[in-house]
Amino acid sequence: MSLNRVTSAALLAILLAACGGDTPEAQANLDIDGTPSAVLPTIGSSGGALSNVEAKRLFGAKTHGSAQAPAPYGGYSKGCLAGGMQLAETGSTWQAMRLGRNRNWGHPEMLDYIDKLSQRAAQLPGWGGIYVGDISQPRGGPMLTGHRSHQIGLDADIWLLPPKSLALSRAQRESISSISLRRAAGAYVNESWTPQHHQLLKAAASDPRVARIFIFPGAKVQMCADETSDRSYLRKIRPWYGHHYHFHVRLTCPPGATDCTNQAPPPPGDGCAEAAQWQKNILNPPPPDPNAKPAKPRREILLADLPAQCKAVLDAN
Repeated sequence: MSLNRVTSAALLAILLAACGGDTPEAQANLDIDGTPSAVLPTIGSSGGALSNVEAKRLFGAKTHGSAQAPAPYGGYSKGCLAGGMQLAETGSTWQAMRLGRNRNWGHPEMLDYIDKLSQRAAQLPGWGGIYVGDISQPRGGPMLTGHRSHQIGLDADIWLLPPKSLALSRAQRESISSISLRRAAGAYVNESWTPQHHQLLKAAASDPRVARIFIFPGAKVQMCADETSDRSYLRKIRPWYGHHYHFHVRLTCPPGATDCTNQAPPPPGDGCAEAAQWQKNILNPPPPDPNAKPAKPRREILLADLPAQCKAVLDAN
């Protein structure tokens, strides 16, 4: 079967079947990040008339963070963020992009991480820092469009476009686009991939706060081939469908965040064999299982489904 005859949906299903549970949404009974749903009491009927309202409608309407101490509640794809802090639109080594989305809010640990990573990026030839995509909404929670994760302020998208300017206007940040680094539907990197991309991803994964970094399979395969020194950081870089315009950083729950649910650690090893299998399945997709049952449509998350603490987050000033 040629690549141009494999639909995105079919390829996604093939990759999920081939790569098991270490993917953002590998199994229907798990959250999008591949972790068990947070074992926390939920809002349930205590939300009153709003209990059965889609949570994205409520959290997507909030324009500022809650007046609470910073705290992530629940899991990356079923939770919320108390005391969210807004990443400054422009720093000395970063710019927040797509400001109209109002998704440059996160936990203080994420904002500190972005600052430190941007300083590392500024030391790379051809890079003056980083462009930062979506982090979270002001109070986290499900988003009106796009991501199913990014709900507790500990996920962030870092553009793969080397910044040519860190003085972009708001209008420019709405119109400029990142670049794609993939070739052959993500099996390989293209000519825009540079050693500096490798070094940026290595720096990003080397921070001990990082749980995972999601990037398209060809990038992981290329990094596995090119790395000549310490390979331990490669364990955190996980192949995932898409993610060729940006890479997705996920931090572990901060110390003391007892109501935050971590993702299970990546499997042992550098993960290079698994990435190579993703690549093989892209280039030569195995035939679909004729006995596979169609996946059940995923229903929207209701306010009642979220951790109980999210009601106070939603109601706070």
